[in-house]
Amino acid sequence: MEYVLQTSGLTKHYGQFKALNGLTMNVPKGAIYGFVGKNGAGKTTLIRLVAGLQLPTSGEFTLYDCKNSGVFIERARRRLGAVVETPSIFLDMTAEENLRQQYMVLGRPSFDGIKELLELVGLSDTGKKKAKNFSLGMRQRLGIAIALAGDPDLLLLDEPINGLDPQGIIGIRELILKLNREKQITVLISSHILEELSKLATHYGFVDGGRMVKEISAEELEAACRKCIHLTVSDTKILARVLDEFGLEYTIISDQEADVYGTIGVTELTLRLAKEQCEVRSMQEREESLESYYMSLVGGGSDE
Repeated sequence: MEYVLQTSGLTKHYGQFKALNGLTMNVPKGAIYGFVGKNGAGKTTLIRLVAGLQLPTSGEFTLYDCKNSGVFIERARRRLGAVVETPSIFLDMTAEENLRQQYMVLGRPSFDGIKELLELVGLSDTGKKKAKNFSLGMRQRLGIAIALAGDPDLLLLDEPINGLDPQGIIGIRELILKLNREKQITVLISSHILEELSKLATHYGFVDGGRMVKEISAEELEAACRKCIHLTVSDTKILARVLDEFGLEYTIISDQEADVYGTIGVTELTLRLAKEQCEVRSMQEREESLESYYMSLVGGGSDE
């Protein structure tokens, strides 16, 4: 498999705080790579390092076969577009003026292609409207347009749907899919909104505390998110003891709820629980969600 971005033991320290702590990741060419983690897990730091906005403390990364310490890394970064944290736009300029400014920064010989780029991101009808009067979703699309001004092969997006309304989220999702499928742009999206990522990502990297916990393809993840039976009972302590006797795998959710995996003899289990004075109140087949899979990897804690 060909990779556009790989990191090996990448670390970034801010004083005593380790934003990245030996991160190793692999982003395949042509992927939409969901970089998943809680706030403070190191997602933005990774994007800033790859984009050249900061230097790593130790470790290395390779971008299009160019090591970050090598003489050709800046040439490789020309193939990169990024929206880091908030879009870098001039609020007193129109969308077209913002793109003209970016074209000049990049040293492009003409403004050819700006109208097509505005059309691509859905901003072709904004005319003389200044960016300060744009909705949050429109500003995000303009930020992506600016990142696309250099015709990148790899696009880094840092929490691109944060704060957007449902219509804005759909617009950004459709744009990302279009860029990936029609323009063959590899996209790395950092996010903690797992439900939305599941509609986009072809690969995932789950990060926690600056370390990679798991890399997995969408197909592998679908297979890993197993079906289960969700039980509501009068006492999960009794349920756990009986399930242990049956040799079944389970997750206790609360004093009265649990998920049970594998093939269950429903009648036998119900009778056994009744014998132990444990009432089965409901039983429902479910599929493990991406969110529960992620929480099983990194543990429950609150966002940092």
